[in-house]
Amino acid sequence: MTTLSPDAKGYILTLSCPNRPGIVAALSQTLFEAGANITEAQQFDDTGSGSFFMRIMFDIVKGGRTEADLRGIVETLTSQFQMKYRLNCQSYRPKVMILVSKFDHCLVDLLYRWRIGELQIDPVGIIANHPEETYRDVDFYGIPFHYLPITKDTKTEQEARIFSLVQESQTELVVLARYMQILSNDMAAAFSGRCINIHHSFLPGFKGARPYHQAWNRGVKLIGATAHYVTSDLDEGPIIEQDVERISHADSPEDLIRKGRDIERRVLSRAVRYHIEMRTILNGNKTIVFNS
Repeated sequence: MTTLSPDAKGYILTLSCPNRPGIVAALSQTLFEAGANITEAQQFDDTGSGSFFMRIMFDIVKGGRTEADLRGIVETLTSQFQMKYRLNCQSYRPKVMILVSKFDHCLVDLLYRWRIGELQIDPVGIIANHPEETYRDVDFYGIPFHYLPITKDTKTEQEARIFSLVQESQTELVVLARYMQILSNDMAAAFSGRCINIHHSFLPGFKGARPYHQAWNRGVKLIGATAHYVTSDLDEGPIIEQDVERISHADSPEDLIRKGRDIERRVLSRAVRYHIEMRTILNGNKTIVFNS
């Protein structure tokens, strides 16, 4: 994140619209007239879809325009350019609900990065389909823990409870931190664009269950992990981040799982950071990611 002047308040603006000449000029002029100082700007023209994407960071002198003022000013451009946008303060901390199953390495990593200030989030709950004693060595730092067991017969009721907790806590981002359950189509639709999953494979290869064993059976030389937005299509959501690690013929499936845990942790944490810093913009079945 760009360091702010002590006399300024920082904002992040992301936008997408059909591409045409004059977008950057109009936006820059509008922000200038609003008293904004642009500190960082990234843009991308998708020639395939004819779409334009942009992420802008800017400062407003304290005592200047309010966030409501800025939204009204940006709104004047939306009809002109058919623009979709998001605007938030740089200090914005979204409320996050973390879902987990038996494996807790991604959960622990997210909590650690939150605790040291690396991830600017406010965890509002941890939902698990395993009882709390499964995580007896994990410090939840006072974050509410919800044990919601699930069976084939209780899936509908369990998901309804998850949805209620998300609504009640005003959760803005749901993170599936190795939550080993497939969300229903209704649940995936309800969380569209605000639910991130970590899959222990370099998608689109080795989808579904036991991907490390699938990879070992194929004798691959690289394994990876993929963080993506959740959709109703299993493991097909827009990809946010991926990483890989080299393996050899001497590695067992257990070795792949062990090495894969490290990849999963770093890929998920980067994806969450990109989302909360508004570095991701959905583009159909893909994402635009403006990396720092």
